[in-house]
Amino acid sequence: MSQDLIQPLGLELFSALSEGKTLPPLTERYPQLSIDDAYHISLASLKLREQAGEVLIGKKIGVTSKAVQEMLNVHQPDFGFLTDRMLYPQGSAISLSRAGLIQPRAEGEIAFCLKQDLKGPGVTAADVLAATDWVAPCFEIVDSRIDDWRIKIIDTVADNASCGVFVIGDARVDPNSLDLAAVFMQIHKNAEPAGSGMGSAVQGHPAEAVAWLANTLGEYGIPFRKGEIILSGALAPLIPVQAGDDFSLTVEGLGSCSIRFIP
Repeated sequence: MSQDLIQPLGLELFSALSEGKTLPPLTERYPQLSIDDAYHISLASLKLREQAGEVLIGKKIGVTSKAVQEMLNVHQPDFGFLTDRMLYPQGSAISLSRAGLIQPRAEGEIAFCLKQDLKGPGVTAADVLAATDWVAPCFEIVDSRIDDWRIKIIDTVADNASCGVFVIGDARVDPNSLDLAAVFMQIHKNAEPAGSGMGSAVQGHPAEAVAWLANTLGEYGIPFRKGEIILSGALAPLIPVQAGDDFSLTVEGLGSCSIRFIP
């Protein structure tokens, strides 16, 4: 039965994204869905986005830190895809309505850009670092197409890991030039401290999270490609976003990133 739901639910989620609306949780309506089903639902939705002109430019892992898992009551990582329409320039003023953001939250993390392909299984953190061209500070604005963020792991995987948009800071740093587990991130919202965290919050080291994602997607025959951006997960709890908010973050040794929001 779940196979018969993949295309219709992919279309539901694509329509919700396009129309800026939310849906009742998939897991409440279809408790038989598996994580494998959820992944294929996300692929069905991605295919519709590509048919609408979006271009795949990377992948993301989410719900990696204990703080975020506790906040969302989801206790294992999720994974999704990044397209060109999701990427905004550093310092952007993002219109919540034009970007189609419904119930957004900001998270600070480290982005990886690859200089060579990677494909699991068997990818290690050392392999990730060797394959990475640069790392940079990043804001990911997560957003759920599920009512009131009432998500379980299957809901968020199906919903492209609750991804909205993202912004990457201007710095381009060799990942081998510092210990990414030891870097400290500080976030400010409207000039007030709003969160902080260490690189080690993400599965002990951000490259470990990227390796997990490479191996997980490798099980589905999906590789990382040279030039792709990989988002490695939040270093601190998610922060609600509304029009008028101004966010900035700094990561020791990696520089800064900023973003603001308008109606």
